Amino acid sequence: MNPTSRREFLKRSALAGLTAGLPSGWAGTAYADDSPETANVRFGMIALTDCAPIVMAHELGYFKKFGISSVVSKEASWAVIRDKMNIGENQATHMLLGMPLASTMGLAGSPVKPMVIPWLLNRNGQAITLNNKLKQAGVRTATALKPHVDKAKATGDPMSFAMTFPPGTHAMWMRYWLASGGIHPDKDVNLITIPPPQMVANMKVDKMDGFCVGEPWNLRAIQDNIGYTVTTTQAMWKDHPEKVCAFTEEFAMKNPKTVKAVLKALHLASVDLDKMENRAKFAEVIARPSYINTTPGSIVERLQGKYNYGDGRVEQDPNYMIFSARNCNYPHQIYAKWWLTQFRRWGMVKTAPDYAGIAKRVLRSDMYSEAMKEIGIKASIAEEQQIMLFDGVFDGTSPEKYATSFKVHSLA
Repeated sequence: MNPTSRREFLKRSALAGLTAGLPSGWAGTAYADDSPETANVRFGMIALTDCAPIVMAHELGYFKKFGISSVVSKEASWAVIRDKMNIGENQATHMLLGMPLASTMGLAGSPVKPMVIPWLLNRNGQAITLNNKLKQAGVRTATALKPHVDKAKATGDPMSFAMTFPPGTHAMWMRYWLASGGIHPDKDVNLITIPPPQMVANMKVDKMDGFCVGEPWNLRAIQDNIGYTVTTTQAMWKDHPEKVCAFTEEFAMKNPKTVKAVLKALHLASVDLDKMENRAKFAEVIARPSYINTTPGSIVERLQGKYNYGDGRVEQDPNYMIFSARNCNYPHQIYAKWWLTQFRRWGMVKTAPDYAGIAKRVLRSDMYSEAMKEIGIKASIAEEQQIMLFDGVFDGTSPEKYATSFKVHSLA
């Protein structure tokens, strides 16, 4: 036997020994081929309760389980979150659902940078907070707020309301709620942008009359005795999508195994988070200074569905924040269509957008399904066709008709 043939024989013999006993589909395949293309992944996050799936996947070692060496980076604002994704400093991120849509389209000051959403991090759990002056006035609906808005506008000193990012979820909840009471968010009030952790501090110094944000900042306003919860977002739309795990389209296309590894880890963390017996101890973790930087007591009550609205109303809300239940993580394309109708309604786009095309490009149920199939999770979920909100139904087959149907709007 010549030296070359001998080396080849030894190599084949060694490979046969390594693969003996493995499933037939694995034979001849290098196991390393299933590992992430990019092992080091930096995750951006904002100090909000719904960062929990990313934080707990990191803390519980689930990212490591699937070959990801993770770093969780707390960022100052949603604009920073977007910019760090754009330049590649963060490879994946906690993000408002509307942001990848705006980035893909180049709206609201975002440079054109296509992004994808293969995973919804959570549903429900946001709220609108008003200050104590409005509590004393008995305001509990947008309709009841309107006379106060009209009076302030007439004096030349309009009321101010804050959200966290113009095309984001909190902006859309605040706009939708105000408009339901006949209040135009662009003409009757000042609508300002404030990062989530700064909401309470700004209301404390009387810079705003209300805000929409995620927890724990609504409960913190009550605990600090500066405001009350007038409504929750789940009261406006039960099981609405909220934060997402997003990637740039470029990164996802180049690193499909990395994306799938991230989704698998998020699945395990999300299942753990939806076990009520875990929520108190997980609240202690995400409350740490490196994450939310607050007391666990500011997080755990609403994470357990215990709602004290700060105005005498107390309830156990069955529609509290969820992370895994009720197909929580599946990225239904109708959600993108609804967001696009609101972009259209408020003049962020001047003509009808490509509702179906953009939804299909950004909301990537195919990526979700592939990842779940590999870990044995049933992923054959029918796409939703309608959405039930507190004041009506959105039919995903007629988005432009819906977008142009509102009495209060900023249509071009």
